[in-house]
Amino acid sequence: MEFRKNTKVINIGDRVIGGGNPILIQSMTNTSTEDVKGTILQIHKLTEAGCEIIRCTVPDEAAARALKDIKREISIPLVADIHFDHKMAIAAIENGADKIRINPGNIGGKDKLKEIVKAAKERNIPIRVGVNSGSLEKGIIEEFGGVTAEGIVKSALLKVEMIEELSYDNIVVSIKSSDVMMCVRAHELIAPKCRYPLHVGITEAGTLRSGNIKSAVGLGIILNEGIGDTIRVSLTGDPVEEIISAKRILKTLGLRKGGIEIVSCPTCGRTKIDLIKLANEVETLASGYDLPIKLAVMGCVVNGPGEAKEADLGIAGGIGEGLLIKKGEIVRKVKEDELLSTLKYELDNWEK
Repeated sequence: MEFRKNTKVINIGDRVIGGGNPILIQSMTNTSTEDVKGTILQIHKLTEAGCEIIRCTVPDEAAARALKDIKREISIPLVADIHFDHKMAIAAIENGADKIRINPGNIGGKDKLKEIVKAAKERNIPIRVGVNSGSLEKGIIEEFGGVTAEGIVKSALLKVEMIEELSYDNIVVSIKSSDVMMCVRAHELIAPKCRYPLHVGITEAGTLRSGNIKSAVGLGIILNEGIGDTIRVSLTGDPVEEIISAKRILKTLGLRKGGIEIVSCPTCGRTKIDLIKLANEVETLASGYDLPIKLAVMGCVVNGPGEAKEADLGIAGGIGEGLLIKKGEIVRKVKEDELLSTLKYELDNWEK
């Protein structure tokens, strides 16, 4: 079932999520938010890479005030990440945040939550209810005999009810765990029970290698089940890598079109050109083109020509050379050191 088609439509700045709208890619800055120049620079890099919503931490007044200057210089919605201090949530809203992320259970009580909702309501700012497996209440853990998917879902829905009871339903929900299959199960449980858009991610997934694998598996299952309206791939490292990975996950699932799809062989003893180096160079080259084509980089003449012919454009390696194949036809032989420049010429002159 396409659960995402039935979620409530929510506006975040000039972007729209929910109701079957395209799944948007998020990331979070790892600069000090009060470092306005550095934060803006990082957001610009993320935006160029394809980030569509950005989140910044707001631990104090200086960070809250910085949001106003940051927002003025960026082109994507700005989300304020708040923990514990309700005054920071209000300050973030007053300084132009397009959305705030809170856990209503640790914000200081119902009266303080009421103040946040009042400020959000005045500006019609969405509230993202965020619940992580690591922050479950003691009572929930005792009820379910530990940290479980069922407990995560119950905690999140109780937090949503807290805001609904204050007559506000401009809500986004996020439930995360670093346990991939627990996270999957939690989303399967909450999707039929929640009418609000779901922000999906595997929290604290890890480094570039392990984090990508965990995120691809977890997000792949969840998104393929029709769940999720926005996503973040959480990686320890340069957040630009999060955007690259998120785009690949969406494209692999057929949930996003555009851009060049690259297929390349794993190489074997038949390979007589430096295909690994070439494939990486081609991947970097292709990232600069918004062409809806398949590009094959193959290492030998056994399977290479056949695979490349199935692509729109491709090369099949020989001994120090390669065949250039275009739309299923062999065009010509090209010297190994000219393969990359030849592909660039073809991409530059590709008829859309």
